[in-house]
Amino acid sequence: MRRDLAAVAALCTVLGAAACSGTSASPTPAPGLGSGAAWVNPSAAASADAALSGNTKAICAQAVRTGTAFGKTFMADLQLQIDAKGKSAQVAAAAKQKVEQDVSNYSYALADMSKLANNAALKAALKRMSQQVKVLKGDVTKIDPSKVSAVSATLDKACGKG
Repeated sequence: MRRDLAAVAALCTVLGAAACSGTSASPTPAPGLGSGAAWVNPSAAASADAALSGNTKAICAQAVRTGTAFGKTFMADLQLQIDAKGKSAQVAAAAKQKVEQDVSNYSYALADMSKLANNAALKAALKRMSQQVKVLKGDVTKIDPSKVSAVSATLDKACGKG
């Protein structure tokens, strides 16, 4: 349990304090994240991608919003997993599936943003974050705090914050 808390603290660091404190830079979670997200109209998504394409500042802002939304979703998912312990196998499997889907959604969002970036450092940081998140598959014990901090610092630097 202690390792899980350290891992969650590391994740909170990379996603920003807002993700784990309940405050948000944006009142609306990023599309596609969490259980309450609605499906996005493909033409609206294409329009949003066009607006972000090559715009480092906008991509950085979107990465913060997406990270904040994922942080909140991840904390809720962690609570869901805790609540599922000791319940039926079906409840535990449903909780695990939800966590895996939410992690996959976040990884995909990061990869998508990396494709839109024309800043090489930003592109690399987002792609690396996507790969690291994908490896988690919902298991917080797989978080390596030193790797998370390094990627976070790289993203901050690419976004002009470090």
